[in-house]
Amino acid sequence: MNRLLVLRGDITEVDVDVIVNAANEWMLGGGGVDGAIHAAAGPELLAACRALPEVRPGVRCPTGEARLTQGYRLPARFVVHTVGPIWRDGKHGEPGLLASCYRSSLELAAANGASSIAFPSISTGAFSYPKSPAATAAAHECRRFLQRNSSFSRVLLVAFDDGDAKVLREVLAQASG
Repeated sequence: MNRLLVLRGDITEVDVDVIVNAANEWMLGGGGVDGAIHAAAGPELLAACRALPEVRPGVRCPTGEARLTQGYRLPARFVVHTVGPIWRDGKHGEPGLLASCYRSSLELAAANGASSIAFPSISTGAFSYPKSPAATAAAHECRRFLQRNSSFSRVLLVAFDDGDAKVLREVLAQASG
């Protein structure tokens, strides 16, 4: 059974233990998937994010790291918030930071008893990370994690549109074929 799958849909409606939020460093909501998750989870999510301590002024979650909150009104029990890198040119640590987003999110979810998780395409929206390299990083880190962790039943890479789903499916097919 393949435990790493692509799903075309709305991440706020996915029935998993954890959904991952492509957040910003201050974790107070925003646009794109971040705004959609905050809207679907309800005001309790914003209050929980505000309650997390700042690691430096205005920063609750540095790029490449992850933080956990409850899921509140979402089908998921938890939300893991991670901050992806802003794409500059790929020569400023972006690949390592993006890989760290996936790795730290998976580790945090596992440490909290999760057995299923759904990821959006981290950094490919407003942060302009190229889609194919981002999908490759996601597939690589998720596969590595699944090889070491048999307690996870599934990892979903959730694409909001058909174009993103196609890129993710192509990357998964290349990696397995």
